[in-house]
Amino acid sequence: MKTTLDIDDELLVRAKAASARERKSLTAIIEEGLRLRLRGGRSNGRSSSRRLAIHRGKGGLVAGVDPLSNRSLLDAADDGT
Repeated sequence: MKTTLDIDDELLVRAKAASARERKSLTAIIEEGLRLRLRGGRSNGRSSSRRLAIHRGKGGLVAGVDPLSNRSLLDAADDGT
């Protein structure tokens, strides 16, 4: 489908440069950007939220390790505790 858009000059310059660099048509570059945006890609310069794995370990903290002390945590990591 053909359509007419008003695109910011600097954005168009960057899109054309990407088009030339990647040897893709300008249409392909714009379509790729729209697909990324519509599936939840970056918007407004912010990265999208990511799901982090949650470890539900058992047993709690190791005795004698202060979780608020970097030194204590580093020592425990070095000792293998």
